[in-house]
Amino acid sequence: MSLQTILALLSGGGVGFSLGLIGGGGSILAVPLLIYAVGVADPHIAIGTGAFAVAINAFVNLFGHWRAGTVRWRCAIPFAAGGAFGAAIGSTLGKLIDGQSLIFLFALVMFGAGVAMLRQRSGAGNPDVCVTPVITAKLAVFGMLAGTLSGFFGIGGGFLVVPGIMLGSGLPLLNAIGSSLFAVGVFGLTTAGNYALAGLVDWGIALEFILGGALGGFLGMKAAIRLAPQKRTLTYIFACVLFGGAAYMLLRTGAQFFSA
Repeated sequence: MSLQTILALLSGGGVGFSLGLIGGGGSILAVPLLIYAVGVADPHIAIGTGAFAVAINAFVNLFGHWRAGTVRWRCAIPFAAGGAFGAAIGSTLGKLIDGQSLIFLFALVMFGAGVAMLRQRSGAGNPDVCVTPVITAKLAVFGMLAGTLSGFFGIGGGFLVVPGIMLGSGLPLLNAIGSSLFAVGVFGLTTAGNYALAGLVDWGIALEFILGGALGGFLGMKAAIRLAPQKRTLTYIFACVLFGGAAYMLLRTGAQFFSA
């Protein structure tokens, strides 16, 4: 077993754990881990490969959350439907941008999402919210916006999906995390399909990521349920993952710009 394979399995485990724990963190971590830990040189290949691996891991983790009763399909489906359309558009545009610029912009979006999570109201939300036509329309619109950004940056987009579902429906954080995994999977498959058509997916590394992520996702889902009574704890974990990843990517891309 090569060092790259070991790193891909470990990175996939970290991504899967993050997906199970906080819904969207895994999709954020996939691209920087593929580039800086696994050693994928082309950012576009990292994006396409990460999108596919995150999508499959999201669906695997979705099963566990569904069994635990945390998924609200009447919120997840309209959000994912609107987002699939946006992801197709965003991924087409993303392939036209050079890799380093994509990473830099991606880091800025991560930072903004972390701020948004910390500013989020701490209300408990309603896990049994009545999904009216107005709420369905709001979810579809928020989904399209999240899907466009998800496709553009080549990520599952859960860090946008979780707050989007909460804003659109009023679900509490744990149910938004469970429901977000369906949308993350749909966004990721749409994006990966677009990148695969251009030959920008490394299927071997993607498989290793998926295998590592299966175990990590199971552990993350268990941790999310255990931490459910401490909603603010999950929110702070979510935001810290975003800030840490954004800072590292900004430092790396900034160093490359100055050394060029």
